[in-house]
Amino acid sequence: MKKLFLSINFKRGGFRGFASQSGKGQHLKIGGVKDIIAVASGKGGVGKSTTAVNLAVSLANKWQLKVGLLDADVYGPSIPMMMKLHGKPEVSADKKMIPIENYGVRCMSMGSLVAEGDALVWRGPMVMKALEQMTRGVDWGTLDVLVVDMPPGTGDAQISISQRLQLSGAVIVSTPQDVALMDARRGVKMFSQVNVPILGIVENMSYFKCPSCNEAHYIFGKGGAQKTADDMGMRFLGELPLETGIRSGSDEGVPVVISNPESCVSRAYGDISQKIVSTLELLNQPHSRPEINL
Repeated sequence: MKKLFLSINFKRGGFRGFASQSGKGQHLKIGGVKDIIAVASGKGGVGKSTTAVNLAVSLANKWQLKVGLLDADVYGPSIPMMMKLHGKPEVSADKKMIPIENYGVRCMSMGSLVAEGDALVWRGPMVMKALEQMTRGVDWGTLDVLVVDMPPGTGDAQISISQRLQLSGAVIVSTPQDVALMDARRGVKMFSQVNVPILGIVENMSYFKCPSCNEAHYIFGKGGAQKTADDMGMRFLGELPLETGIRSGSDEGVPVVISNPESCVSRAYGDISQKIVSTLELLNQPHSRPEINL
């Protein structure tokens, strides 16, 4: 196998965008991948990537599934650091990239294809072409679940990914405060408009439990995501507390579900991943689709 060096050809007229073929319904599935789920947020800074990483690792280790993780945030890829990925992907005999694996999860990220610290100053068509190569240009093998760490927001890239990939569903990540939940609602509406089921909403940074008195402090408000889920007819997947281990694990490249699997937050990730699996099983049954109240 050969080492990969990033080379994307952007000939004029050679790219029409993800959405151009979505209406035809042709070849939307990735061969060998059973379910694709998007982990998304209406805005940045709510812990979406950390949630995507720990859910993917939990699905692989706690529930023994074959899992892939796609870092779709081309401008700000963080998965290589969070998953402690080194080197560039190799290339198979049929010219497809081979994901870099760690903690039982097969990973692909733009951060593994360019030099660390390089800024990508790309316009939309170049980003879409890169995303196309990181999905269909990858030898994912056989996967039960491909977790897509979506870029934050509800713009062209997010809509195009949703249209170009046959997503089984989306998980919305938010913090409890109203400004984050307002953007989370926008994310829900975007996925609804492109006919992607919402698997549920996760409330990150729900509370901080004082190590001295063991009392929970709701720094960003209490129960906001639960209320939003109830109002919109979504499933509330659970709360994730503020813990130092989450931050240190992300910085050191050891997800907290690996470094401290018996911690409160690791058990919460395990419960959420189990709910995602059960919801996917329900959605895979004929004539099963949740309704969202917009």
